[in-house]
Amino acid sequence: MGSRNEDGGMERKRKRGCGWKKVDFLPEESFQNWGTYLNALGNTKARLKDRLLTRSLDEVELHALRHRSENEMKKTLNWWDLLWFGIGAVMGSGIFVLTGQAASQNAGPAVIISYFISGVSAILSVFCYTEFAVELPVAGGSFSYLRVELGDFVAYIAAGNILFEYIVAGAGVARSWTSYFATLCNHRPNDFRFYVSSFAQNYNRLDPIAVVVSILICVLACLSTKGSSRFNWISSIIHMVIIAFMLVAGLTKSHSANLKDFTPFGFRGILKASSMLFFAYVGFDGTTTLAEEIKKPSRDIPVGLVGSMSVVMIVYCLLAGMLVLMQPYSQIDVDAPYSVAFTAVGMDWAKYIVAFGALKGMTTVLLANIIGQARYFTHIGRTHMAPPFLASINRKTGTPVNATIVMTIANSVVAFFTGLDVLANLLSISTLFIFSLVALALLVRRYYVSGETSDSDRNKFIGFLVVMLGSSIGMSVYWAVSEDGWIGYVVGGGVWFLATLGLHVGLEQGRKPKIWGAPLVPWLPSASIAINVFILGSMDGASFARFAVWTGMLLVYYLFVGLHASYDSAKEAEKEPQVSQATAIEAGVTAP
Repeated sequence: MGSRNEDGGMERKRKRGCGWKKVDFLPEESFQNWGTYLNALGNTKARLKDRLLTRSLDEVELHALRHRSENEMKKTLNWWDLLWFGIGAVMGSGIFVLTGQAASQNAGPAVIISYFISGVSAILSVFCYTEFAVELPVAGGSFSYLRVELGDFVAYIAAGNILFEYIVAGAGVARSWTSYFATLCNHRPNDFRFYVSSFAQNYNRLDPIAVVVSILICVLACLSTKGSSRFNWISSIIHMVIIAFMLVAGLTKSHSANLKDFTPFGFRGILKASSMLFFAYVGFDGTTTLAEEIKKPSRDIPVGLVGSMSVVMIVYCLLAGMLVLMQPYSQIDVDAPYSVAFTAVGMDWAKYIVAFGALKGMTTVLLANIIGQARYFTHIGRTHMAPPFLASINRKTGTPVNATIVMTIANSVVAFFTGLDVLANLLSISTLFIFSLVALALLVRRYYVSGETSDSDRNKFIGFLVVMLGSSIGMSVYWAVSEDGWIGYVVGGGVWFLATLGLHVGLEQGRKPKIWGAPLVPWLPSASIAINVFILGSMDGASFARFAVWTGMLLVYYLFVGLHASYDSAKEAEKEPQVSQATAIEAGVTAP
Protein backbone atom coordinates (compact mmCIF):
# COMPACT_ATOMS: atom_id res chain seq x y z
CA MET A 1 0.00 0.00 0.00
CA GLY A 2 1.08 3.59 -0.51
CA SER A 3 0.98 6.43 1.96
CA ARG A 4 -1.12 9.53 1.49
CA ASN A 5 0.48 12.58 -0.02
CA GLU A 6 -0.50 16.20 0.66
CA ASP A 7 -2.78 16.43 -2.37
CA GLY A 8 -4.95 13.60 -1.16
CA GLY A 9 -3.51 11.09 -3.57
CA MET A 10 -1.36 8.05 -2.85
CA GLU A 11 2.38 8.03 -3.07
CA ARG A 12 3.32 5.35 -5.53
CA LYS A 13 6.20 3.38 -4.06
CA ARG A 14 7.71 0.93 -6.46
CA LYS A 15 10.91 -0.97 -6.51
CA ARG A 16 13.31 -0.43 -9.33
CA GLY A 17 12.56 -2.58 -12.32
CA CYS A 18 9.21 -3.79 -10.99
CA GLY A 19 7.07 -1.70 -13.35
CA TRP A 20 3.49 -0.74 -12.56
CA LYS A 21 1.80 -1.93 -9.39
CA LYS A 22 -1.77 -1.96 -8.13
CA VAL A 23 -1.37 1.41 -6.42
CA ASP A 24 -0.72 3.02 -9.81
CA PHE A 25 -4.20 2.00 -10.94
CA LEU A 26 -6.37 1.78 -7.80
CA PRO A 27 -4.63 3.46 -4.85
CA GLU A 28 -7.84 4.63 -3.15
CA GLU A 29 -9.14 3.33 0.18
CA SER A 30 -12.14 1.65 -1.44
CA PHE A 31 -9.91 -0.74 -3.37
CA GLN A 32 -7.46 -1.81 -0.68
CA ASN A 33 -9.17 -5.20 -0.28
CA TRP A 34 -12.45 -6.95 -1.00
CA GLY A 35 -13.91 -5.80 2.32
CA THR A 36 -13.35 -2.10 1.63
CA TYR A 37 -14.62 -2.51 -1.93
CA LEU A 38 -17.84 -4.22 -0.84
CA ASN A 39 -18.33 -1.50 1.76
CA ALA A 40 -17.90 1.12 -0.96
CA LEU A 41 -20.45 -0.62 -3.18
CA GLY A 42 -22.87 -0.61 -0.25
CA ASN A 43 -22.54 3.17 -0.11
CA THR A 44 -23.01 3.65 -3.85
CA LYS A 45 -26.30 5.54 -3.51
CA ALA A 46 -24.93 8.07 -1.02
CA ARG A 47 -21.72 8.52 -2.95
CA LEU A 48 -23.56 8.96 -6.24
CA LYS A 49 -25.72 11.65 -4.66
CA ASP A 50 -22.61 13.37 -3.37
CA ARG A 51 -20.97 13.36 -6.80
CA LEU A 52 -24.17 14.47 -8.55
CA LEU A 53 -24.46 17.43 -6.18
CA THR A 54 -20.78 18.32 -6.32
CA ARG A 55 -19.12 21.00 -8.37
CA SER A 56 -15.41 21.62 -8.43
CA LEU A 57 -13.77 25.00 -7.90
CA ASP A 58 -11.54 26.97 -10.25
CA GLU A 59 -8.74 26.80 -7.67
CA VAL A 60 -8.98 23.00 -7.50
CA GLU A 61 -8.59 22.61 -11.26
CA LEU A 62 -5.84 25.21 -11.49
CA HIS A 63 -3.70 24.16 -8.56
CA ALA A 64 -4.62 21.16 -6.40
CA LEU A 65 -5.26 18.73 -9.26
CA ARG A 66 -2.24 19.81 -11.23
CA HIS A 67 -0.02 18.99 -8.25
CA ARG A 68 -1.06 15.35 -8.56
CA SER A 69 0.93 15.10 -11.79
CA GLU A 70 4.11 15.53 -9.70
CA ASN A 71 5.77 17.55 -12.49
CA GLU A 72 4.53 20.57 -14.43
CA MET A 73 3.88 20.77 -18.13
CA LYS A 74 6.26 23.23 -19.78
CA LYS A 75 4.80 26.60 -20.75
CA THR A 76 6.39 26.89 -24.17
CA LEU A 77 3.50 27.79 -26.49
CA ASN A 78 2.20 31.16 -27.69
CA TRP A 79 -0.56 32.44 -29.97
CA TRP A 80 1.34 31.43 -33.12
CA ASP A 81 1.58 27.82 -31.93
CA LEU A 82 -2.09 27.71 -30.92
CA LEU A 83 -3.21 29.32 -34.18
CA TRP A 84 -1.55 26.60 -36.24
CA PHE A 85 -2.56 23.83 -33.86
CA GLY A 86 -6.16 24.97 -34.38
CA ILE A 87 -5.76 24.93 -38.16
CA GLY A 88 -3.90 21.61 -38.10
CA ALA A 89 -6.48 19.98 -35.83
CA VAL A 90 -9.45 20.94 -38.00
CA MET A 91 -8.27 21.12 -41.60
CA GLY A 92 -7.78 17.46 -42.41
CA SER A 93 -9.45 15.26 -44.99
CA GLY A 94 -12.99 16.43 -44.18
CA ILE A 95 -13.03 19.19 -46.79
CA PHE A 96 -11.86 16.69 -49.45
CA VAL A 97 -14.60 14.20 -48.63
CA LEU A 98 -17.70 15.97 -47.32
CA THR A 99 -17.91 18.70 -49.98
CA GLY A 100 -18.81 16.29 -52.77
CA GLN A 101 -21.89 14.86 -51.12
CA ALA A 102 -23.02 18.23 -49.76
CA ALA A 103 -22.76 19.91 -53.16
CA SER A 104 -24.13 17.17 -55.42
CA GLN A 105 -26.94 15.87 -53.20
CA ASN A 106 -27.94 18.64 -50.80
CA ALA A 107 -27.03 22.24 -51.59
CA GLY A 108 -25.68 22.56 -55.13
CA PRO A 109 -23.53 25.68 -55.65
CA ALA A 110 -25.03 27.06 -52.43
CA VAL A 111 -22.67 24.72 -50.60
CA ILE A 112 -20.62 27.90 -50.15
CA ILE A 113 -23.40 29.28 -47.95
CA SER A 114 -23.64 25.94 -46.16
CA TYR A 115 -19.96 26.11 -45.25
CA PHE A 116 -20.41 29.66 -44.03
CA ILE A 117 -23.41 28.76 -41.84
CA SER A 118 -21.69 25.75 -40.29
CA GLY A 119 -18.54 27.83 -39.82
CA VAL A 120 -20.42 30.53 -37.94
CA SER A 121 -22.03 27.91 -35.71
CA ALA A 122 -18.57 26.45 -35.00
CA ILE A 123 -17.23 29.89 -34.09
CA LEU A 124 -20.05 30.28 -31.56
CA SER A 125 -18.76 27.15 -29.83
CA VAL A 126 -15.20 28.47 -30.10
CA PHE A 127 -16.18 31.62 -28.20
CA CYS A 128 -17.70 29.52 -25.40
CA TYR A 129 -14.60 27.35 -25.17
CA THR A 130 -12.30 30.37 -25.28
CA GLU A 131 -13.78 32.04 -22.20
CA PHE A 132 -13.36 28.84 -20.22
CA ALA A 133 -9.84 28.20 -21.55
CA VAL A 134 -8.71 31.69 -20.52
CA GLU A 135 -10.25 31.41 -17.05
CA LEU A 136 -9.26 27.76 -16.56
CA PRO A 137 -6.02 27.16 -18.52
CA VAL A 138 -5.68 23.47 -17.65
CA ALA A 139 -5.15 20.26 -19.61
CA GLY A 140 -8.66 18.97 -18.96
CA GLY A 141 -10.39 21.15 -21.53
CA SER A 142 -14.15 20.63 -21.56
CA PHE A 143 -13.84 18.00 -18.81
CA SER A 144 -12.60 20.70 -16.41
CA TYR A 145 -15.15 23.27 -17.56
CA LEU A 146 -18.04 20.87 -16.99
CA ARG A 147 -16.66 19.70 -13.62
CA VAL A 148 -16.66 23.28 -12.37
CA GLU A 149 -20.12 24.24 -13.61
CA LEU A 150 -22.18 21.07 -14.11
CA GLY A 151 -20.47 18.66 -11.73
CA ASP A 152 -18.37 15.51 -11.65
CA PHE A 153 -20.93 13.14 -13.11
CA VAL A 154 -21.81 15.19 -16.19
CA ALA A 155 -18.12 15.89 -16.82
CA TYR A 156 -17.29 12.18 -16.65
CA ILE A 157 -20.04 11.15 -19.11
CA ALA A 158 -19.04 13.92 -21.50
CA ALA A 159 -15.32 13.13 -21.30
CA GLY A 160 -15.88 9.39 -21.77
CA ASN A 161 -17.87 10.04 -24.93
CA ILE A 162 -15.41 12.52 -26.42
CA LEU A 163 -12.47 10.18 -25.78
CA PHE A 164 -14.31 7.38 -27.59
CA GLU A 165 -14.94 9.72 -30.50
CA TYR A 166 -11.28 10.75 -30.52
CA ILE A 167 -10.18 7.12 -30.71
CA VAL A 168 -12.57 6.33 -33.54
CA ALA A 169 -11.65 9.51 -35.42
CA GLY A 170 -7.94 8.95 -34.89
CA ALA A 171 -8.15 5.38 -36.14
CA GLY A 172 -10.19 6.50 -39.15
CA VAL A 173 -7.69 9.22 -40.07
CA ALA A 174 -4.79 6.77 -39.68
CA ARG A 175 -6.39 4.31 -42.11
CA SER A 176 -7.24 7.16 -44.48
CA TRP A 177 -3.57 8.14 -44.34
CA THR A 178 -2.75 4.72 -45.80
CA SER A 179 -5.35 5.20 -48.55
CA TYR A 180 -4.00 8.57 -49.66
CA PHE A 181 -0.41 7.33 -49.43
CA ALA A 182 -1.36 4.46 -51.73
CA THR A 183 -2.83 6.98 -54.20
CA LEU A 184 0.45 8.90 -54.25
CA CYS A 185 2.24 5.61 -55.01
CA ASN A 186 -0.20 4.72 -57.83
CA HIS A 187 -1.66 1.86 -55.83
CA ARG A 188 -5.08 0.94 -54.56
CA PRO A 189 -5.58 1.50 -50.80
CA ASN A 190 -5.85 -2.21 -49.97
CA ASP A 191 -2.57 -2.96 -51.76
CA PHE A 192 -0.78 -1.80 -48.62
CA ARG A 193 -2.98 -3.81 -46.25
CA PHE A 194 -2.73 -7.50 -45.35
CA TYR A 195 -5.79 -9.64 -46.03
CA VAL A 196 -6.62 -12.33 -43.44
CA SER A 197 -9.44 -14.56 -44.69
CA SER A 198 -10.14 -16.08 -41.28
CA PHE A 199 -11.06 -12.70 -39.78
CA ALA A 200 -14.56 -11.21 -39.96
CA GLN A 201 -15.56 -8.94 -42.82
CA ASN A 202 -14.46 -5.29 -42.28
CA TYR A 203 -11.85 -6.48 -39.78
CA ASN A 204 -9.73 -8.60 -42.11
CA ARG A 205 -7.69 -5.88 -43.86
CA LEU A 206 -4.81 -5.31 -41.44
CA ASP A 207 -3.19 -1.90 -41.77
CA PRO A 208 0.41 -1.79 -40.48
CA ILE A 209 1.09 1.61 -42.05
CA ALA A 210 -1.67 3.17 -39.94
CA VAL A 211 -0.01 1.74 -36.83
CA VAL A 212 3.48 2.91 -37.82
CA VAL A 213 2.24 6.45 -38.52
CA SER A 214 0.39 6.52 -35.19
CA ILE A 215 3.53 5.38 -33.33
CA LEU A 216 5.70 8.01 -35.03
CA ILE A 217 3.19 10.71 -34.11
CA CYS A 218 3.18 9.36 -30.53
CA VAL A 219 6.97 9.61 -30.28
CA LEU A 220 6.88 13.21 -31.48
CA ALA A 221 4.10 14.12 -29.03
CA CYS A 222 5.99 12.51 -26.13
CA LEU A 223 9.34 14.14 -26.84
CA SER A 224 8.29 17.79 -26.88
CA THR A 225 5.14 19.85 -27.16
CA LYS A 226 7.13 22.74 -28.63
CA GLY A 227 8.77 20.38 -31.11
CA SER A 228 5.35 19.01 -32.03
CA SER A 229 4.16 22.56 -32.53
CA ARG A 230 7.04 23.35 -34.89
CA PHE A 231 6.30 20.23 -36.92
CA ASN A 232 2.61 21.12 -36.95
CA TRP A 233 2.93 24.71 -38.13
CA ILE A 234 5.51 23.84 -40.78
CA SER A 235 3.26 21.02 -42.09
CA SER A 236 0.17 23.25 -41.88
CA ILE A 237 1.88 26.05 -43.81
CA ILE A 238 2.84 23.54 -46.52
CA HIS A 239 -0.78 22.38 -46.52
CA MET A 240 -1.97 25.98 -46.95
CA VAL A 241 0.45 26.50 -49.84
CA ILE A 242 -0.97 23.39 -51.53
CA ILE A 243 -4.50 24.67 -51.00
CA ALA A 244 -3.52 28.06 -52.47
CA PHE A 245 -2.11 26.25 -55.51
CA MET A 246 -5.33 24.27 -55.84
CA LEU A 247 -7.37 27.47 -55.70
CA VAL A 248 -5.31 29.22 -58.37
CA ALA A 249 -5.21 26.16 -60.65
CA GLY A 250 -8.89 25.43 -60.18
CA LEU A 251 -10.07 28.98 -60.78
CA THR A 252 -8.28 29.05 -64.13
CA LYS A 253 -10.80 26.38 -65.18
CA SER A 254 -13.85 28.06 -63.63
CA HIS A 255 -17.14 28.74 -65.39
CA SER A 256 -19.58 31.23 -63.90
CA ALA A 257 -22.42 29.50 -65.74
CA ASN A 258 -22.15 26.69 -63.16
CA LEU A 259 -23.61 29.08 -60.57
CA LYS A 260 -26.73 29.83 -62.57
CA ASP A 261 -28.90 27.36 -60.67
CA PHE A 262 -27.49 28.43 -57.31
CA THR A 263 -30.01 26.84 -54.91
CA PRO A 264 -31.42 23.76 -56.69
CA PHE A 265 -32.43 22.07 -53.42
CA GLY A 266 -33.83 25.16 -51.71
CA PHE A 267 -33.12 26.54 -48.27
CA ARG A 268 -33.76 23.19 -46.62
CA GLY A 269 -31.01 21.65 -48.73
CA ILE A 270 -28.62 24.40 -47.64
CA LEU A 271 -29.38 23.71 -43.98
CA LYS A 272 -29.11 19.95 -44.46
CA ALA A 273 -25.69 20.41 -46.03
CA SER A 274 -24.70 22.74 -43.17
CA SER A 275 -25.50 20.08 -40.60
CA MET A 276 -23.27 17.63 -42.48
CA LEU A 277 -20.43 20.10 -43.06
CA PHE A 278 -20.32 21.08 -39.39
CA PHE A 279 -18.22 17.95 -38.84
CA ALA A 280 -15.51 19.41 -41.10
CA TYR A 281 -14.96 22.02 -38.36
CA VAL A 282 -14.62 19.77 -35.32
CA GLY A 283 -11.26 19.22 -33.65
CA PHE A 284 -10.64 22.65 -32.15
CA ASP A 285 -11.89 21.47 -28.75
CA GLY A 286 -8.79 19.32 -28.37
CA THR A 287 -6.66 22.43 -28.90
CA THR A 288 -8.03 23.92 -25.67
CA THR A 289 -6.30 21.13 -23.72
CA LEU A 290 -3.01 22.88 -24.54
CA ALA A 291 -4.02 25.82 -22.34
CA GLU A 292 -1.84 24.58 -19.47
CA GLU A 293 1.21 25.00 -21.73
CA ILE A 294 0.41 28.51 -22.98
CA LYS A 295 2.73 31.30 -21.85
CA LYS A 296 0.11 34.06 -21.74
CA PRO A 297 -3.42 32.53 -21.83
CA SER A 298 -5.28 35.85 -21.69
CA ARG A 299 -3.76 36.95 -25.01
CA ASP A 300 -2.70 33.77 -26.79
CA ILE A 301 -5.84 31.64 -26.38
CA PRO A 302 -8.39 34.07 -27.90
CA VAL A 303 -6.08 34.90 -30.81
CA GLY A 304 -5.19 31.27 -31.41
CA LEU A 305 -8.66 29.72 -31.15
CA VAL A 306 -10.82 32.39 -32.79
CA GLY A 307 -8.15 33.19 -35.38
CA SER A 308 -7.67 29.57 -36.45
CA MET A 309 -11.38 28.90 -36.85
CA SER A 310 -11.83 32.11 -38.86
CA VAL A 311 -9.03 31.08 -41.22
CA VAL A 312 -10.48 27.59 -41.61
CA MET A 313 -13.95 28.95 -42.42
CA ILE A 314 -12.58 31.29 -45.10
CA VAL A 315 -10.48 28.54 -46.70
CA TYR A 316 -13.40 26.09 -46.70
CA CYS A 317 -15.70 28.61 -48.40
CA LEU A 318 -13.05 29.38 -51.04
CA LEU A 319 -12.43 25.70 -51.78
CA ALA A 320 -16.16 25.00 -52.03
CA GLY A 321 -16.55 27.97 -54.39
CA MET A 322 -13.70 26.77 -56.58
CA LEU A 323 -15.24 23.29 -56.84
CA VAL A 324 -18.69 24.45 -57.94
CA LEU A 325 -17.12 26.85 -60.45
CA MET A 326 -15.07 24.04 -61.99
CA GLN A 327 -17.94 21.59 -62.45
CA PRO A 328 -21.76 21.65 -62.57
CA TYR A 329 -22.97 20.48 -59.19
CA SER A 330 -24.69 17.44 -60.73
CA GLN A 331 -21.33 16.16 -62.02
CA ILE A 332 -19.38 16.55 -58.77
CA ASP A 333 -18.09 13.22 -57.51
CA VAL A 334 -19.32 12.21 -54.06
CA ASP A 335 -16.22 10.30 -52.95
CA ALA A 336 -13.30 12.26 -54.44
CA PRO A 337 -14.75 15.59 -55.58
CA TYR A 338 -11.53 17.57 -56.07
CA SER A 339 -9.47 14.84 -57.73
CA VAL A 340 -12.27 14.03 -60.17
CA ALA A 341 -12.92 17.72 -60.88
CA PHE A 342 -9.29 18.33 -61.83
CA THR A 343 -9.28 15.20 -64.00
CA ALA A 344 -12.48 16.36 -65.73
CA VAL A 345 -10.84 19.64 -66.79
CA GLY A 346 -7.73 17.91 -68.11
CA MET A 347 -5.51 18.34 -65.06
CA ASP A 348 -5.18 14.71 -64.06
CA TRP A 349 -1.79 15.36 -62.45
CA ALA A 350 -3.45 17.60 -59.88
CA LYS A 351 -4.97 14.57 -58.13
CA TYR A 352 -1.52 13.84 -56.74
CA ILE A 353 -1.31 17.37 -55.35
CA VAL A 354 -4.73 16.88 -53.76
CA ALA A 355 -3.65 13.55 -52.27
CA PHE A 356 -0.42 15.06 -50.93
CA GLY A 357 -2.37 17.96 -49.41
CA ALA A 358 -4.82 15.59 -47.78
CA LEU A 359 -1.90 13.51 -46.47
CA LYS A 360 -0.32 16.57 -44.89
CA GLY A 361 -3.65 17.60 -43.40
CA MET A 362 -4.30 14.17 -41.92
CA THR A 363 -0.82 14.07 -40.38
CA THR A 364 -1.45 17.26 -38.41
CA VAL A 365 -4.93 16.06 -37.47
CA LEU A 366 -3.40 12.87 -36.06
CA LEU A 367 -0.87 14.90 -34.08
CA ALA A 368 -3.47 17.28 -32.67
CA ASN A 369 -5.76 14.34 -31.97
CA ILE A 370 -3.27 12.40 -29.85
CA ILE A 371 -2.12 15.54 -28.03
CA GLY A 372 -5.72 16.41 -27.13
CA GLN A 373 -6.56 12.82 -26.15
CA ALA A 374 -3.56 12.54 -23.86
CA ARG A 375 -4.26 15.78 -22.03
CA TYR A 376 -7.92 14.94 -21.54
CA PHE A 377 -6.91 11.60 -20.08
CA THR A 378 -4.20 13.20 -17.94
CA HIS A 379 -6.66 15.48 -16.18
CA ILE A 380 -9.21 12.69 -15.78
CA GLY A 381 -6.43 10.68 -14.13
CA ARG A 382 -5.80 13.59 -11.76
CA THR A 383 -9.37 13.26 -10.49
CA HIS A 384 -8.93 9.45 -10.16
CA MET A 385 -11.91 8.80 -12.45
CA ALA A 386 -9.27 7.05 -14.52
CA PRO A 387 -6.15 5.30 -13.17
CA PRO A 388 -3.93 7.99 -11.59
CA PHE A 389 -0.76 6.76 -13.30
CA LEU A 390 -2.18 8.48 -16.40
CA ALA A 391 -1.81 11.84 -14.63
CA SER A 392 1.96 11.59 -14.57
CA ILE A 393 3.96 14.28 -16.37
CA ASN A 394 7.46 13.34 -17.48
CA ARG A 395 10.03 15.43 -15.61
CA LYS A 396 12.37 15.79 -18.59
CA THR A 397 9.96 16.39 -21.47
CA GLY A 398 7.12 18.05 -19.56
CA THR A 399 4.62 15.93 -21.52
CA PRO A 400 2.03 13.34 -20.39
CA VAL A 401 3.96 10.35 -21.70
CA ASN A 402 1.86 7.64 -20.00
CA ALA A 403 -1.46 8.98 -21.28
CA THR A 404 -0.02 9.55 -24.76
CA ILE A 405 1.24 5.96 -25.02
CA VAL A 406 -2.02 4.47 -23.71
CA MET A 407 -4.15 6.46 -26.16
CA THR A 408 -1.80 5.61 -29.04
CA ILE A 409 -2.14 1.91 -28.26
CA ALA A 410 -5.93 2.25 -28.29
CA ASN A 411 -5.86 4.16 -31.61
CA SER A 412 -3.44 1.70 -33.18
CA VAL A 413 -5.36 -1.43 -32.22
CA VAL A 414 -8.58 -0.02 -33.67
CA ALA A 415 -6.85 1.30 -36.80
CA PHE A 416 -4.99 -1.99 -37.43
CA PHE A 417 -8.11 -4.14 -37.62
CA THR A 418 -11.14 -1.97 -38.33
CA GLY A 419 -12.25 -0.94 -41.81
CA LEU A 420 -13.10 2.65 -42.71
CA ASP A 421 -16.76 1.80 -43.28
CA VAL A 422 -17.12 0.61 -39.69
CA LEU A 423 -15.20 3.58 -38.29
CA ALA A 424 -17.30 6.07 -40.26
CA ASN A 425 -20.47 4.55 -38.82
CA LEU A 426 -19.09 4.72 -35.28
CA LEU A 427 -18.68 8.48 -35.33
CA SER A 428 -21.50 9.51 -33.08
CA ILE A 429 -23.14 12.58 -31.63
CA SER A 430 -20.64 13.08 -28.83
CA THR A 431 -19.07 16.24 -30.24
CA LEU A 432 -22.38 18.04 -30.64
CA PHE A 433 -23.45 16.80 -27.21
CA ILE A 434 -20.36 18.27 -25.55
CA PHE A 435 -20.49 21.53 -27.51
CA SER A 436 -24.03 21.99 -26.20
CA LEU A 437 -22.96 21.18 -22.63
CA VAL A 438 -20.08 23.68 -22.73
CA ALA A 439 -22.42 26.43 -23.96
CA LEU A 440 -24.86 25.50 -21.18
CA ALA A 441 -22.00 25.52 -18.66
CA LEU A 442 -21.06 29.04 -19.78
CA LEU A 443 -24.59 30.24 -19.01
CA VAL A 444 -24.40 28.55 -15.60
CA ARG A 445 -21.03 30.19 -14.95
CA ARG A 446 -22.35 33.66 -15.77
CA TYR A 447 -25.75 33.46 -14.08
CA TYR A 448 -25.36 31.10 -11.12
CA VAL A 449 -22.87 31.56 -8.30
CA SER A 450 -23.37 29.26 -5.32
CA GLY A 451 -23.77 31.14 -2.08
CA GLU A 452 -24.55 34.40 -3.90
CA THR A 453 -27.42 33.73 -6.30
CA SER A 454 -30.75 33.86 -4.47
CA ASP A 455 -33.18 30.95 -4.57
CA SER A 456 -35.70 32.95 -6.59
CA ASP A 457 -33.11 33.95 -9.20
CA ARG A 458 -31.86 30.37 -9.34
CA ASN A 459 -35.39 29.10 -10.01
CA LYS A 460 -35.95 31.74 -12.69
CA PHE A 461 -32.67 30.77 -14.31
CA ILE A 462 -33.60 27.09 -14.32
CA GLY A 463 -36.98 27.97 -15.83
CA PHE A 464 -35.41 29.98 -18.66
CA LEU A 465 -32.94 27.17 -19.36
CA VAL A 466 -35.70 24.56 -19.49
CA VAL A 467 -37.72 26.62 -21.98
CA MET A 468 -34.62 27.40 -24.02
CA LEU A 469 -33.59 23.75 -24.21
CA GLY A 470 -37.15 22.56 -24.78
CA SER A 471 -37.69 24.90 -27.73
CA SER A 472 -34.32 23.90 -29.24
CA ILE A 473 -35.17 20.21 -28.94
CA GLY A 474 -38.63 20.89 -30.37
CA MET A 475 -37.18 22.54 -33.49
CA SER A 476 -34.69 19.68 -33.88
CA VAL A 477 -37.46 17.07 -33.70
CA TYR A 478 -39.61 19.09 -36.11
CA TRP A 479 -36.69 19.18 -38.56
CA ALA A 480 -36.31 15.41 -38.32
CA VAL A 481 -39.99 14.56 -38.91
CA SER A 482 -41.20 17.36 -41.18
CA GLU A 483 -40.14 17.75 -44.79
CA ASP A 484 -41.82 20.98 -45.85
CA GLY A 485 -43.43 22.52 -42.78
CA TRP A 486 -42.39 25.87 -41.33
CA ILE A 487 -44.82 26.61 -38.50
CA GLY A 488 -42.77 24.56 -36.02
CA TYR A 489 -39.71 26.74 -36.63
CA VAL A 490 -41.71 29.92 -36.15
CA VAL A 491 -43.19 28.72 -32.88
CA GLY A 492 -40.01 27.07 -31.60
CA GLY A 493 -37.81 29.96 -32.66
CA GLY A 494 -40.17 32.44 -31.06
CA VAL A 495 -40.18 30.55 -27.77
CA TRP A 496 -36.39 30.25 -27.84
CA PHE A 497 -36.06 33.99 -28.50
CA LEU A 498 -38.41 34.91 -25.65
CA ALA A 499 -36.63 32.57 -23.21
CA THR A 500 -33.24 34.04 -24.10
CA LEU A 501 -34.62 37.57 -23.95
CA GLY A 502 -36.13 36.82 -20.55
CA LEU A 503 -32.78 35.60 -19.30
CA HIS A 504 -31.09 38.69 -20.70
CA VAL A 505 -33.42 41.29 -19.18
CA GLY A 506 -34.83 39.35 -16.22
CA LEU A 507 -31.61 38.31 -14.45
CA GLU A 508 -28.34 39.99 -13.60
CA GLN A 509 -25.20 38.06 -14.35
CA GLY A 510 -23.79 36.71 -11.09
CA ARG A 511 -20.22 36.50 -12.38
CA LYS A 512 -18.33 38.54 -14.93
CA PRO A 513 -15.28 37.09 -16.69
CA LYS A 514 -12.07 38.10 -14.94
CA ILE A 515 -9.89 38.34 -18.04
CA TRP A 516 -11.64 37.63 -21.34
CA GLY A 517 -15.27 36.90 -21.95
CA ALA A 518 -17.45 35.65 -24.78
CA PRO A 519 -19.48 38.48 -26.29
CA LEU A 520 -23.26 38.78 -26.41
CA VAL A 521 -24.07 36.55 -23.44
CA PRO A 522 -26.68 35.02 -23.13
CA TRP A 523 -27.44 35.25 -26.85
CA LEU A 524 -24.24 33.64 -28.11
CA PRO A 525 -24.24 30.51 -25.90
CA SER A 526 -28.00 30.19 -26.27
CA ALA A 527 -27.67 30.27 -30.06
CA SER A 528 -24.84 27.74 -29.86
CA ILE A 529 -27.07 25.36 -27.90
CA ALA A 530 -29.96 25.80 -30.34
CA ILE A 531 -27.77 25.20 -33.40
CA ASN A 532 -25.99 22.16 -31.95
CA VAL A 533 -29.27 20.59 -30.86
CA PHE A 534 -30.78 21.42 -34.25
CA ILE A 535 -27.93 19.62 -36.04
CA LEU A 536 -28.54 16.61 -33.81
CA GLY A 537 -31.92 16.34 -35.53
CA SER A 538 -30.14 15.44 -38.76
CA MET A 539 -28.36 12.44 -37.18
CA ASP A 540 -29.75 8.99 -37.80
CA GLY A 541 -31.22 6.73 -35.14
CA ALA A 542 -28.19 4.43 -35.20
CA SER A 543 -25.99 7.32 -33.99
CA PHE A 544 -28.23 7.85 -30.97
CA ALA A 545 -28.25 4.11 -30.31
CA ARG A 546 -24.43 3.99 -30.36
CA PHE A 547 -24.30 6.99 -28.05
CA ALA A 548 -26.70 5.30 -25.63
CA VAL A 549 -24.78 1.99 -25.66
CA TRP A 550 -21.41 3.61 -25.04
CA THR A 551 -22.85 5.89 -22.35
CA GLY A 552 -24.32 2.80 -20.69
CA MET A 553 -20.90 1.16 -20.67
CA LEU A 554 -19.41 4.32 -19.14
CA LEU A 555 -22.06 4.22 -16.42
CA VAL A 556 -21.16 0.65 -15.52
CA TYR A 557 -17.49 1.57 -15.09
CA TYR A 558 -18.43 4.71 -13.16
CA LEU A 559 -20.74 2.92 -10.71
CA PHE A 560 -18.28 0.12 -9.99
CA VAL A 561 -14.94 1.96 -10.20
CA GLY A 562 -14.85 5.63 -11.17
CA LEU A 563 -17.40 6.83 -8.63
CA HIS A 564 -15.60 5.29 -5.64
CA ALA A 565 -12.12 6.28 -6.80
CA SER A 566 -13.07 9.93 -7.38
CA TYR A 567 -15.12 10.03 -4.15
CA ASP A 568 -12.20 8.78 -2.06
CA SER A 569 -9.80 11.14 -3.80
CA ALA A 570 -12.00 14.19 -3.26
CA LYS A 571 -12.77 13.37 0.38
CA GLU A 572 -9.12 12.71 1.18
CA ALA A 573 -8.17 16.07 -0.30
CA GLU A 574 -10.72 17.83 1.90
CA LYS A 575 -9.03 16.45 5.03
CA GLU A 576 -5.69 18.05 4.29
CA PRO A 577 -5.56 21.29 6.34
CA GLN A 578 -2.78 22.84 4.30
CA VAL A 579 -4.74 22.52 1.08
CA SER A 580 -8.29 22.75 2.39
CA GLN A 581 -8.81 26.28 1.09
CA ALA A 582 -7.70 25.31 -2.40
CA THR A 583 -9.16 21.83 -2.64
CA ALA A 584 -12.48 22.24 -0.86
CA ILE A 585 -15.26 20.99 -3.10
CA GLU A 586 -18.66 22.60 -3.06
CA ALA A 587 -20.66 19.87 -1.38
CA GLY A 588 -24.41 19.76 -1.39
CA VAL A 589 -24.90 22.45 -4.01
CA THR A 590 -26.90 21.44 -7.03
CA ALA A 591 -25.80 22.85 -10.34
CA PRO A 592 -28.85 24.10 -12.17
